[in-house]
Amino acid sequence: MRKRIYLCLAHMSGQEQKFIQEAFDTNWVVPLGPNVNGFEEDLRQFVNSCSDGTTINKEVVALSAGTAAIHLALIACGVQAGDEVICQSFTFCASANPVTYLGATPVFVDSEPDSWNMDPELLERAIIDRKAKTGKYPKAIIPVALYGMPYRIEEIMAIANKYGIPVIEDAAEGMGSRWKGQVLGTFSDYGVLSFNGNKMITTSGGGAMICKDAEAKRQIMWLATQAREAYPYYQHETIGYNYRLSNICAGIGRGQMTILDAHLAHHKHIAQRYREAFAEIEGITFHDAPSADYDSNYWLSTALLDENVHIQGEESAYAEAVQGAVGGAAGVVHSGGSVHTDCEPNRNVEALRMYLDKAGIESRPLWKPMHKQPVFRNCPAYTNGVSESIFKRGICLPSGPMVTDEDVTYIIETIKQAIK
Repeated sequence: MRKRIYLCLAHMSGQEQKFIQEAFDTNWVVPLGPNVNGFEEDLRQFVNSCSDGTTINKEVVALSAGTAAIHLALIACGVQAGDEVICQSFTFCASANPVTYLGATPVFVDSEPDSWNMDPELLERAIIDRKAKTGKYPKAIIPVALYGMPYRIEEIMAIANKYGIPVIEDAAEGMGSRWKGQVLGTFSDYGVLSFNGNKMITTSGGGAMICKDAEAKRQIMWLATQAREAYPYYQHETIGYNYRLSNICAGIGRGQMTILDAHLAHHKHIAQRYREAFAEIEGITFHDAPSADYDSNYWLSTALLDENVHIQGEESAYAEAVQGAVGGAAGVVHSGGSVHTDCEPNRNVEALRMYLDKAGIESRPLWKPMHKQPVFRNCPAYTNGVSESIFKRGICLPSGPMVTDEDVTYIIETIKQAIK
């Protein structure tokens, strides 16, 4: 039987065990230690290096998750209960959920069709309208590097600076992606990275915050370690959090940093294979970088299916409710109980997912826009129809370091067979 091809699985360098063993040998198994310091330094050097040889001077804090980084960045930006934060609608929920932790309200902004990321024109319209409606500007803006594709950061920063609103760059999916040669997450005061098990590199679970300077790093580290005051006993005057990365997980991260460049090259190579193949298949469009300014890591390779592309088994798509989560889940999911929602992938997209699954190939729909999620139904949203249209037509294909050229050939041939 042929092996199953997964969307994006972690790949070990062989160096991780050395750093983990050192942690055990020296009894550093807590959320601090040499591996944490070393991992932060490795990350700092990477994010500060530009493609043209110039360097910038950002600091990095290793944390337990990218979501934790967003939460702490919001606190650092002064977000409190009753405030509003502008979030990209077309993304995973981890960008917006931390806003609600603070009692604030996400304000969703739709995408532009080229990068699929936050539309700068719609962003400015939302800022002006929220000021008119509430009497104050949103407290932060969170653009997202969807599937690794850079956002139009120069335009977003210009708008943010115009209205005095801080930007938190969510580059959780964009580790190593660049805009005009500069690493995403380094354009604003705060940037967010993720090292979840399916990301470009992994610490099994973890993330990091890119900070503007050493003082900002010190403040984030303080908040991430329960916000203790300088007394010979535990004195707390501010609410803190247990968000630091463990020395064990950081050891995995140090090993992963030795193969980051190889992973970036591999994802781009896989993207090129899909790009060439779909150029010859009518009705399937590979999501490509709009211009040379966008240096995407192609964390996931994605494509759009025209509605007139018909797939075998299309008549059976949505015939019954899915039990569990498509592709599995890193936790417990509720059984929805119904077959349809008010916004879902087109029937041919679902049929292709099912066809690939039967062939041992994991694929998934794109992220469902946050403004169409029931949990955010009462949040303000500024939409243009772009993200809903892309969600209905899009699919994610295997792209990770364990995906071989032979696998891609098999995937492409299977897609061709699936088309009626």
